Amino acid sequence: MEAHELKTIADQASECIELLLSMAGLRPGEIVVVGCSTSEVCGAKIGTQSNEEVAKALFDALEAPCKREGVYLAVQCCEHLNRALVVERSCAEKYQLDIVSVIPARKAGGALSAAAVAGLRDPAIVETIRAHAGLDIGDTLIGMHLRPVVVPVRGTIKRIGEANVVLARTRPKYIGGPRAQYADA
Repeated sequence: MEAHELKTIADQASECIELLLSMAGLRPGEIVVVGCSTSEVCGAKIGTQSNEEVAKALFDALEAPCKREGVYLAVQCCEHLNRALVVERSCAEKYQLDIVSVIPARKAGGALSAAAVAGLRDPAIVETIRAHAGLDIGDTLIGMHLRPVVVPVRGTIKRIGEANVVLARTRPKYIGGPRAQYADA
């Protein structure tokens, strides 16, 4: 892939994560889950053309704003690893997540999860998570890793490369009856 194409993809990802971070109102220590098919970003069918170069560009674009805001980045693996996630070990410890034994690779886990293992300071692989917000690049189905209640976040970027993009935040459940009052969520 050409350098200018990688820059465009990174810029699109950066814009998406910045929007999500601003709209989701995350606090330091909360979690953003990202699922990504680099195949879809490159215009191919999910799981067929995994691209390490694209993954590295995306990881760098996504991780820097999360780190700046003190938010944990959780990168979802593909279905071949049951959508396990790569997180910083401190995230796994803080949220008492079950660490599993596997090393994501381009063909088993996906290129972005492999890039996360290489790029995080102290990576750990966990089986599940309940993230506060999410970014799905290429229809990777991150919903299983989001807290209820999920609220879509609309932005101007609808695609990263050729991949569909969906952003989401979560809010606390509304409980109670007609007399209940709610803080803005």
